[in-house]
Amino acid sequence: MITRKAIPRRTILKGMGTAIALPFLDAMTPALASSKAPGETPVRMMFVYVPNGVMMEHWNTKYEGKLRELPRVLKPLEPLKDDILLLGNLTNNAGRAWLDGPGDHGRCCGSYLTSIHVRKTTTDILSGVSCDQIVASQIGAKTRFPSLEVGIEDARQAGDCDSGYSCAYTNNLAWKSETQPLPPILNPRQFFERLFGSGVALSPEERARQSRIRRSVMDLVVADTKKLQSTLGPTDKRKLDEYLTSIREIERQLEKAEQDKTEINPGMEKPYGIPSDFAEHFKLMTDMVTVAFQADLTRVVTFIVTREGTSRSYREIGIPDGHHPLTHHRNDPVLTEKVAQINTYHIQQFATWIARLKAIKEGDSTLLDNSMIVYGAGLSDGNRHTHEDLPTLIAGRGGKSFKTGQRIVHRRETPLANLFLTMMDRMGVRADYFGDATGRLDGLNLS
Repeated sequence: MITRKAIPRRTILKGMGTAIALPFLDAMTPALASSKAPGETPVRMMFVYVPNGVMMEHWNTKYEGKLRELPRVLKPLEPLKDDILLLGNLTNNAGRAWLDGPGDHGRCCGSYLTSIHVRKTTTDILSGVSCDQIVASQIGAKTRFPSLEVGIEDARQAGDCDSGYSCAYTNNLAWKSETQPLPPILNPRQFFERLFGSGVALSPEERARQSRIRRSVMDLVVADTKKLQSTLGPTDKRKLDEYLTSIREIERQLEKAEQDKTEINPGMEKPYGIPSDFAEHFKLMTDMVTVAFQADLTRVVTFIVTREGTSRSYREIGIPDGHHPLTHHRNDPVLTEKVAQINTYHIQQFATWIARLKAIKEGDSTLLDNSMIVYGAGLSDGNRHTHEDLPTLIAGRGGKSFKTGQRIVHRRETPLANLFLTMMDRMGVRADYFGDATGRLDGLNLS
């Protein structure tokens, strides 16, 4: 039976302080509509930042144009090469040495999304407004969260930072103002509670008490779920079931992480809800980002994949050495091999997540099609601390904005800020200037 009734886009399932927004369903489009309204499906913008640079000889292709065989580090993305753009010769000049900055690692991270030299005074840490926050300030009212800032940190390295002002630069991508960084949520449970709970921060004691009486958020919204399902067609029922199943799986992963009592260091209690395994932590955080995108909880996300300059080890792939010391390899083949393995391991996790976004249908396209996700670093060569030809790729078409599946090498020293200006345009936020940008990026084949 055809009906002209449509489910409101903002429909949510509620139960005892829990609120679960719905993904895009066919029933949210009025029946008999000739076509989808322009701009109805939102475009999402995200930045995934990896620390300590990349082995560029295993990142850059030896050709331009249509992507063919990908180099070693990017090999896990080969099945998805038609969905990515690989960009060359983008430079963050703001990361280079300038006056009294906090070192290469602090400068490259702190200025990555601002394109403004970071600096300090006797009382303040200073950067600039990051491009994600410029977008969030203009479109954030359309979603529950104007932006989300998340990340990963090795529990073994928790609190390991040089100084207060240095940490502000090495652990933050988003800056709301020149003196206000927006720290990322590193704890998966805290991220989950922010998305589906009251958003109130809990003490360790309150958290422990809550865990003893916690019920699944899915159990709390069961009545609303049954009521809604009775109104949906077969396709929407399948979409809703897949979406709610993914939330249950996130809950299961969280419970598993919290029940893992393995000691990380003698005398150190494992931080609440933080997995010791990198891949598990990455999957938890990106699964929740996926849910946030599906439900249009936010359209702007920054994700720092461990803080810049981190000495995290990767024992799970047989590398007990610290990441940062390894990048100062002085071309020792044993050390460069380990760095390449770490770089590839990061991309493997990213590729698995991107494949999941591609599999999620959204109207007549996919969640990946309606996203533009930058994966990159603030350093290219971690050994020499270089800031030119940064490793940069975009996954997704930005809502039919980009022609993916190609390698584009821009003129040397092209500002990274040019990419950000281009992305802001695609988010419907027009800026006359940003950082050291000289214009929009050429050659991306915008529609």
